[in-house]
Amino acid sequence: MKDGLSPDRALTTTNPATEEALETYPLMTDAEMVAALEACHAAFDRWRLETHAERGKVLRAIGRELRERKEDLALLMTREMGKRLQDSRDEVDLCAAICDWTAEAGPEVLADEERSLQDGRKGVIAKSPIGVVYGIQPWNFPAYQAVRYAIANLMAGNGVLLKHAGNCTGSGLLLRDIFEDAGLPKDLFTVMLIDHDQSDALIGHKLVRGVTMTGSAASGRKIAAKVGEHLKKTVMELGSNDAYLVLEDADIDLAVKTCVAGRIYNNGQTCVNAKRFIVTDKVYDAFVEGYVQAMGDVTLGDPTEEETDLGPMARKDLRDTLHEQVEKSVAKGAKIAVGGEMPARTGYFYPATVLTDVAPGQPAYDEELFGPVASVIRARDDEDAMRIANDSRFGLGGGIFSRDEARARKLAKEHFDTGMVFINHFNLATPEMPFGGVKDSGYGREHGGFGMTEFINAKAITLPG
Repeated sequence: MKDGLSPDRALTTTNPATEEALETYPLMTDAEMVAALEACHAAFDRWRLETHAERGKVLRAIGRELRERKEDLALLMTREMGKRLQDSRDEVDLCAAICDWTAEAGPEVLADEERSLQDGRKGVIAKSPIGVVYGIQPWNFPAYQAVRYAIANLMAGNGVLLKHAGNCTGSGLLLRDIFEDAGLPKDLFTVMLIDHDQSDALIGHKLVRGVTMTGSAASGRKIAAKVGEHLKKTVMELGSNDAYLVLEDADIDLAVKTCVAGRIYNNGQTCVNAKRFIVTDKVYDAFVEGYVQAMGDVTLGDPTEEETDLGPMARKDLRDTLHEQVEKSVAKGAKIAVGGEMPARTGYFYPATVLTDVAPGQPAYDEELFGPVASVIRARDDEDAMRIANDSRFGLGGGIFSRDEARARKLAKEHFDTGMVFINHFNLATPEMPFGGVKDSGYGREHGGFGMTEFINAKAITLPG
């Protein structure tokens, strides 16, 4: 069984903390898939004529409904993928905030632009919706990953399809119900229960006008190539091994505390988690001593219990892959400072782990470790730290710890080759700021108004002067 797909064409979800099966969902037939797409397009054909203000009212209502049903959605997400219950609650709050901000900012972002042309004519740029946008999303943020692209595209006037990861199928379906209960027209946001072959066929259908995907770089390449065959636009938010620099003048206590949170948040399974910790020689020993101790104090346990710091990984194969990366790194010279042993217990748990002596050629240096494993790398000085940070095929996010915020800002702006930089803190996403990366971390942007204009037709209309 791969990704929850069983031979009888059904998706089965599993609680990663208990290894117990939760629910089974039948996959669509090909005919059902096409019918769902056609229904979404029909809903789009009506929705596209609604004003920005009317769309905003619905988005605000979705935000309210998310808050009212926060506990139900949060508990389901925790049961399906193992994140701490408080992290699930925070995720729902973020989703509601995205709805609020998009509803408020959308009318201005999407308003027509008028320009005076050099020859005396008048130009109008109309930001028109393009149709149905297909989203292929992962399991690590079952609500947020869907909301991030769906709300922006609904505000733009598009229809939205969601192919969610099999292990959080229930969360995707509950999200659809919440949207519709809040007043979103039926079929405008449709969850597609389909397999990979069906997904490829869906990409090629003439009614799908754009594709957005979040996942690994390897998967992104395959999907972008498939979409490219049909000359359709894509947005790709892919993996990363984000570097956090601890410079010579850093506040070490702040750096240690923040870097622990940045590594284990969401059980360490976040594309923009802090993953590589590049520490200058001057403060290396102090940071490592504090960081190893703090990571060693992280409690592993039931994600529904308040005292738990770290829940299970989402699937057994993900945990096994992570442990294999640790073992390969150690075989190539890395050292385990804490953790690194598979717990003998039920559930897909993996302890908070710190690797030191991390160097090029090791998975801990070159690859994304999608779980609670930190790679600590020694740098000669601040300049060397920045060089190492950029020595990666990825470029999603990163961080800088320095008491000189003006200098850190300059480094972030002029030298850090990533889409996002956090100075003296760790963050995931905020509705007001663009989210996305460069290099193998993908292309395109979401949030901050950018996501609303990724899948529009910037239509040029000219009139006599």
